[in-house]
Amino acid sequence: MAEASTTIQVTVKLFAAYQEAYGASELTMQLPDGAPVSAVCDRILQDHPELEPWRSLTRFGINLDYAMPATPLEDGDEVVLIPPVSGG
Repeated sequence: MAEASTTIQVTVKLFAAYQEAYGASELTMQLPDGAPVSAVCDRILQDHPELEPWRSLTRFGINLDYAMPATPLEDGDEVVLIPPVSGG
């Protein structure tokens, strides 16, 4: 008997170029259970391919802690995409 596929819901906080692309400071995203945090970036780049140059420069945060791209997400997590910042 195959196990039913389950999804999780995460809140994604958007900053800089990501926020400009969506015109919003956050969004809610459904992902497969056990998806890595990098899947959030993958989904965003599907919606907004113009953000591809930011992929390798973006860092991830989960629930106010920095996270590696392969870190698995859990239902209800808050994800932050941290693009490089400039200015003074």
